[in-house]
Amino acid sequence: MAENLLFLTGKLAEKSLKKVLDEVQNNPKTPPFKYRIQQIGVSVAALMTPDLIARRLKEAGDADKIILPGLCLGDLSQLEAQYGVPVERGPADLKDLPQYFGHAGVAPDLSDYNVQIFAEIVDAPFLSITDIIKKAEVYQTQGANVIDLGCLPAIPFPHLADTVKALKVLNFQVSVDSLNTDDLLTAGHAGADFLLSLTEKTLWVAHEVNATPILIPAKPHSLPSLYRAIDACLKADKPFIADAILDPIHFGLTNSIVRYQKLRKKYPDIKIMMGVGNLTELTDADTTGINALLFGIISELDIYAVLATSVSPHAVNAVAEANIARRMMYAAKRDDRLPRGYSNGLLGLHDRRPFTYSAEEINEIALLIKDPSFRIQVSEEGLHVYNRDGLHAGQDPFALYPHLKVDNDASHAFYLGVELARAQIAWQLNKRYVQDQEIEWGVTTLVQDKTSKAAHREASIKEKAIKNLNKTIDDAKLARDLS
Repeated sequence: MAENLLFLTGKLAEKSLKKVLDEVQNNPKTPPFKYRIQQIGVSVAALMTPDLIARRLKEAGDADKIILPGLCLGDLSQLEAQYGVPVERGPADLKDLPQYFGHAGVAPDLSDYNVQIFAEIVDAPFLSITDIIKKAEVYQTQGANVIDLGCLPAIPFPHLADTVKALKVLNFQVSVDSLNTDDLLTAGHAGADFLLSLTEKTLWVAHEVNATPILIPAKPHSLPSLYRAIDACLKADKPFIADAILDPIHFGLTNSIVRYQKLRKKYPDIKIMMGVGNLTELTDADTTGINALLFGIISELDIYAVLATSVSPHAVNAVAEANIARRMMYAAKRDDRLPRGYSNGLLGLHDRRPFTYSAEEINEIALLIKDPSFRIQVSEEGLHVYNRDGLHAGQDPFALYPHLKVDNDASHAFYLGVELARAQIAWQLNKRYVQDQEIEWGVTTLVQDKTSKAAHREASIKEKAIKNLNKTIDDAKLARDLS
């Protein structure tokens, strides 16, 4: 039986909403549904609130579900109680309704993953225990499962044991990365969970402590030596993780990926680790794309863990990106689908659908505006700013300024400057722009602080009130003087 949907919208979006819904309804891939649109008397749909809806919408009729604009804020439970049907938000942009229906309105499930993230604190010997804990907490928030303490050659780490114990008290899983067997023994006796990196020559350390060893080749690129270490652990029934070592670009990257493939083929069931920092840290490229590609390989090879570093300024979000990438790839593999449509967390610089309105559609909307408030939209052609006095388009905000007539309105000029700058950046990078919303930068997107915007709006209203009062006083003085 076709579902009856009630869409609530504002005056400006009503026509566009009907057009999009008709297209969706006529798509044979869309499950059948009936719909009704109710315009509830606001010009902009985003200005709706649950309280306003509750006052203006008396009943839901035969609707099985009510769909609100995605930018409508507030608690919807009061509306569900009032109308007795589910109430949910649609997409922020009504042009995304086809995708909304394609996924039946349910966000992809990214709650699961099967890759453990070891986040390395590479400068641990130089940090105090307090500072190490602070870094560990940040990495844990970003998605790390294990905190790795990196030891440096010939650099003393006198507080290593105390650091491991302090982290364990706080319930962190801890690994220690060193080629010095004294460091590894110290860490193991202090309670470390994992030891990086043991070879067939230093494997004896693993029998002295309870920590799980991460095995690497005794010689660079030597799979036979890694195989011997693996076989020794299997024979001794000792848990382990094997790492074939990922090399940087032009220093053996392709061959190292082949080594991982050979390792997995020879040992289908063992746990494997890949250190991704040799690519994210040592390549001057945005780490979002690098992590996406690496985690695709990691997913195909069923790799158990990654060692991620966040040292270079351009790799500052590498751990958080790894967390998103592992969830995306797990979900895509589970669903037997391409890794598309699961998350925008790795789309830092571009969007898949940046321009949802054409210049022609924006022109049609602009003709409906009857008030002085400016609207800003972006199309493939550039920036569009309009109000009841007309529409102006361009690619440079400075070229638009003379048309705005805000010379004597500082607060309004400031607001338009901020929004037009955002719009220009979005247009240049092929990003989605929505007025009054932060641009989404993937994992680096900031949570929008609405208090400062509200404060600016209040200051603007106060400024206008003072100007109007002063004008009234001046007019009164002039009238008195003329009399």
